[in-house]
Amino acid sequence: MLEDRDYMRQPAYHEPRISFTVALLIINAVFFVVQLISTNFPNGQEIQDKYFALSLGGLEQFRIWQLVTFQFMHSTHDWLHIIFNSLAIFFFGRPVEMVLGRARFLALYLSSGIIGGVVQTLFALSFKSFDAPVVGASAGAYGLVAAFAVLNWEESFTLLIYFFPVTMRGKTLLWVSLGLAVLGLITPGSGVANGAHLGGILTGFVCARYIFGRWRLELPPRQEPRELAAAGKGKSKFWGSAGNDEELSASEFLQKEVDPILEKISAHGIHSLTARERETLEKARSKISKG
Repeated sequence: MLEDRDYMRQPAYHEPRISFTVALLIINAVFFVVQLISTNFPNGQEIQDKYFALSLGGLEQFRIWQLVTFQFMHSTHDWLHIIFNSLAIFFFGRPVEMVLGRARFLALYLSSGIIGGVVQTLFALSFKSFDAPVVGASAGAYGLVAAFAVLNWEESFTLLIYFFPVTMRGKTLLWVSLGLAVLGLITPGSGVANGAHLGGILTGFVCARYIFGRWRLELPPRQEPRELAAAGKGKSKFWGSAGNDEELSASEFLQKEVDPILEKISAHGIHSLTARERETLEKARSKISKG
């Protein structure tokens, strides 16, 4: 099961007690409570829709902030809206944040939401049936789903869909998500912002592929075979010691330490990482940020 995987149970080393995944869930819950309270005031719902929900009319009035605020709002008439979005963020966000790091995770999430909102608005501009106030974290959540699919492209995992266990691979999850979004777009009167879903999926996929692709391109050419790099002087060069790690430059650290881990993720999925390999990824992120 997805929730039984090793990286779903153990936090990454040196990570704060509250991850960005949990922080997003808390912010969504706070926004939802504020929405519930404000609807009891005169014109409360109207103010929400006019100024904070995403709408074509709002963007035409240069309320650009709606591309961000709509992501933290949910329908107060349907609690399942926030519940399902929160579950998606929780289960897919945690492993994605562990691999990408906090900054890249947040950038991917917000970018998926913003671009998803832009795509939804473009559909509203072309088809009047799409022109309605949009709220919800589903565009960002679908971005996390797509990123998770990229990280587990050939790996099998089990999801609970309406309490039924379904086993699939990452690439299957991506195609199913895309298919549902497209089907929703061509189904009239669905009442779901499928344009935002489609934009979020495509953004999450492109961001995840770009981040890993760029990371690999920055690696210098190998100077010795992998077998030789792991041997010599009575200790493993692959792991080395804490002192040696600090002496390596960022590019050398990426070549000797991170490259094998990225290859392992590509071949076997992020669930195959050991605790020591997670710690190495944390060190890599630290060295890259310092560089």
